[in-house]
Amino acid sequence: MYSMNNLRALFSLDPDVVFLNHGSFGATPLPVLEVYQQWQQRLERQPVRFLATELPDLLAEARTTLADYVGAAASDVAFIPNATFGVNLIARSLPLGPGDEVLTTDHEYGACDNVWTFLSQKQGFSYKKQPVPLPIQSPDEVVDQFWQGVTDRTRVIFISHISSATAVTFPIAQICARARQAGILTIVDGAHTVGQIPLDMAAIDADFYLSNAHKWLCSPKGSAFMYARHELHHLLEPLVVSWGWGENKQFSYGSNLLDYLQWMGTGDPSAYLAVPAAIAFQQEHHWPDIRRQCHELLRQAVTRIGDLTGLESPCPDDSYYHQMAVAPLPAIPDLVAFKARFYDTYRVEVPFTEWNGRQFVRISVQGYNSSSDIDALVDALNEQFFAP
Repeated sequence: MYSMNNLRALFSLDPDVVFLNHGSFGATPLPVLEVYQQWQQRLERQPVRFLATELPDLLAEARTTLADYVGAAASDVAFIPNATFGVNLIARSLPLGPGDEVLTTDHEYGACDNVWTFLSQKQGFSYKKQPVPLPIQSPDEVVDQFWQGVTDRTRVIFISHISSATAVTFPIAQICARARQAGILTIVDGAHTVGQIPLDMAAIDADFYLSNAHKWLCSPKGSAFMYARHELHHLLEPLVVSWGWGENKQFSYGSNLLDYLQWMGTGDPSAYLAVPAAIAFQQEHHWPDIRRQCHELLRQAVTRIGDLTGLESPCPDDSYYHQMAVAPLPAIPDLVAFKARFYDTYRVEVPFTEWNGRQFVRISVQGYNSSSDIDALVDALNEQFFAP
């Protein structure tokens, strides 16, 4: 099995900080960062030729590599700056109005919640949050609990693959299959998936799927992708109207997905072009082995914190999380102040979250982490909550 021992040196993370928060923004390995900067330098050597002539083919190559990695056709995948951007594009494209319902869970990411809330207030449709209680019992129970929120007015299901707030993996393929039978459109927020778990768009069978490459795939910031089922490309409208729209379009790639997203004005595409380097980096370093070792470290962390607090895990076993999980904590009066004090005291970067009145520490374990990082976290929590 490939060892994680040498990976820390390949990241430029502060050596004085215990970094257990990869889930928020990711971290890019030095070899991938170097490729990213090489693309930037190439762009600046001859910007006109690079952007106007070379870029379409370069993006097509990078997109093909990414599409192969996630089990999709390259024509059904487009680069976007982040998953929230993609949620905005899809949500604003759909002709929802009074009498329509969008169904989600009570585990969703706040920025995406805001998208649907804003548009529901503007357009008059209902944005409905179906509770999925913790602890999780089984995938079938999650599907049944969620499906209790479906009515004859449900037009769209919006749901996370791995929840940001609670780090729970939802049975997405089952939900998408049931939705397809009911004629309900599915939009999956997979912000935390690509690079953390294997993806196969054909097996998941969502209508739309979004994921951030800058998180667990370790690509540079500003790299994400949007998948759209081919027969639904026509539903998409441009979030930014540019040269890919209209009768006089200067860029045409055969579908709304690529026409509207490939060129949205002058920008730096280097993060997109570095995605194949991130995929190659993980392949070179035997990432399935790394994932398994990260998962084991995380399982130990969750178990030790549970032993410390005596509080029940939100998951019945470790099959419901991968490299990111939450552990419940005793009540903290001011979570923001506690987080700042915790970091200043122990130099441990880890998020403290609140969901439905419960408080958690959300732990991310990536290839640069070690058992000493877990020790530092557990020791610090013990001192904060239980030391005399």
